[in-house]
Amino acid sequence: MPLLFLLLFLGPCYGCFHPLCHCSVKIFDCMESKVTHIPWDIPKNTTELRFMLTKVTVIPTGVFSGLDVLQKIEITQNDALQTIEANAFSNLSTLNEIKIEKANSLVYIHPDAFQDLPNLRYLSISNTGISVVPAVSNIRSFQSVVLDIQDNINIRRVERNSFIGLSSEGISLRLNKNGIEEIENHAFNGTHLNELNLSDNQKLAKLPDNVFQGVIGPVILDISRTRISVLPNYGLENIKKLKAMSAYNLKKLPLLDKFSELIDAHLTYPSHCCAFANQKRKSAEIHPICSKSFENQASNENPVERIQKRAASEDYVSDYEDYIDWADNGDGFHPDYFFCNKAQDVTCSPEPDAFNPCEDIMGYNILRVLIWFINILAITGNITVLIILISSQYKLTVPRFLMCNLAFADLCMGIYLLVIAAVDIQTKGEYYNSAIDWQTGAGCDAAGFFTVFASELSVYTLTVITLERWHTITYAMQLDRKVRFWHATIIMIIGWVFSFTMALLPILGISSYMKVSICLPMDIETPLSQGYIIFILVSNVCAFLVICSCYIRIYLTVRNPDVVSSSSDTKIAKRMAILIFTDFLCMAPISFFAISASLKVPLITVSKSKILLVLFYPINSCANPFLYAIFTKTFRRDFFILMSKFGCCEMQAQICRTETSSSVQNSHMRNGNYLPNPKNSAGSVYTLVPLNHLT
Repeated sequence: MPLLFLLLFLGPCYGCFHPLCHCSVKIFDCMESKVTHIPWDIPKNTTELRFMLTKVTVIPTGVFSGLDVLQKIEITQNDALQTIEANAFSNLSTLNEIKIEKANSLVYIHPDAFQDLPNLRYLSISNTGISVVPAVSNIRSFQSVVLDIQDNINIRRVERNSFIGLSSEGISLRLNKNGIEEIENHAFNGTHLNELNLSDNQKLAKLPDNVFQGVIGPVILDISRTRISVLPNYGLENIKKLKAMSAYNLKKLPLLDKFSELIDAHLTYPSHCCAFANQKRKSAEIHPICSKSFENQASNENPVERIQKRAASEDYVSDYEDYIDWADNGDGFHPDYFFCNKAQDVTCSPEPDAFNPCEDIMGYNILRVLIWFINILAITGNITVLIILISSQYKLTVPRFLMCNLAFADLCMGIYLLVIAAVDIQTKGEYYNSAIDWQTGAGCDAAGFFTVFASELSVYTLTVITLERWHTITYAMQLDRKVRFWHATIIMIIGWVFSFTMALLPILGISSYMKVSICLPMDIETPLSQGYIIFILVSNVCAFLVICSCYIRIYLTVRNPDVVSSSSDTKIAKRMAILIFTDFLCMAPISFFAISASLKVPLITVSKSKILLVLFYPINSCANPFLYAIFTKTFRRDFFILMSKFGCCEMQAQICRTETSSSVQNSHMRNGNYLPNPKNSAGSVYTLVPLNHLT
């Protein structure tokens, strides 16, 4: 008996004896599966309760009443827990932390379960089966509170006024990793919101405009890995830290003046950081309490920076001991730290890279002017060629057919330049807000498809035209070896299929058009993408070499002094030099810098490459209709004949008809043999087009 009295006397100091739970040094631990209810005989001097791996199904009303020094309640890994009744956590004046975690069967928490907890600082209800946000309006804490409600996948909605009355001080809401789909207007009304974390709510698509109405804050907002596409127009002025990583639907940001306090942003797209580049925030008078922290900012990290980093981390800690230590540190926390205003640049990530510099599509004003001039020239020139060739009264011969294909390819290039120029004008000065929609949208894919298709078809057709001219001149007297129309048709079908395939591959994932604002396939991240780019560039270089080789052989063939005079010889050489020079001017700079970039040794930036895009890339598209059509006698004849149908240029048309008839007869006489006239004049056009072009 004396021993029993001694144990009862020493129990409050060194522990106690309980048939189901363990207690020591004011900590009451229930960790057995045989515990099926909350004991009513918990020692009155207990400061910390732990219930883990128990079979408790209900937390009843008033079960913790009378525990006047209780500071912490932890209920974890209790799969049997289903209900928390009214006033289960009520009138506990010293309680500062409640954890209810990993209770998957918990589906009901009474609206009056949490009441009058004036010193509560941390409440965690995570990984449960509840479907509504627990009512916390009657907690009425006088402390700054962190409310951690995460991993509750059945929570679909946050209703209005859900957190009013939680605390008279600042609160941090961690609502991440739930199943939230909708947040109502005024959901956070009546709160001093230091932090709002909505990350990983993958079905959350919208924040209504008045969601922050009646709120002081938020200071930190995290919407990472959500489907939110638009930020609210109101309530952003207090945000100092914005996190929107992997928020791929957020393609546009509100006006910059909405973020008057922003100093740190972690976003999804580099172009959004351009909005904050070199943007100085307006300065205001710094609260005296901020002065010390700012003085020590360079050398020592202050507590505010620590809590912001904690709030910004990927996995928010559920353990609140660190938070309490931080808040209790007299030199650490003060609510005004969140509102200390210091003029500085916005720190933003991801930073714009080499492929996405902070500039408009056309980075230079002179390029903005030139691209309009060039695309109009290319479009009008090639449309003119197509109209004249298609409407000509003469039979569609092989050269005409090839010229139609070339004009169409170059017209597509002009359309690409027109699209780029139009989007540049439309987004001038704020491309950062349209970059994602443009580069990831159908418009950029269409523009990229046009330019690759046009470029490859143009190069292919130029090569075929040159080979056809060389073949025609070399075998001029061997009619059985001339290129037939069906030959040219098959050859061009192959060219169309090849060009279409090359243009389609980036859309199918081999390289990409969305890498840069000008929608060229510059993505070489994978070996397949790199091989695709190198193949296109090498094939274009090979085509240029074939063209040069053919023109040299043509020159050597037609410079026979018995046939052509020396003056004609010089003229032919000049014409060929122009053709080769324009091809070289178009292909050489592009191929050189593009091949170096494809080998991951870039010699110029994307900004400088736009100069190549405007000045060199479309040279052939502008020059081809003139060099291969408009400047030739055949084209001028067709033009005047077409105009004569409308009552214009009738005299010139008649002269052209006479010259054509004479040239056919002379060509037969010059060869020393009389050949019967073809059934129509198309035959002369076929044999004369190459030479007419040269002379």
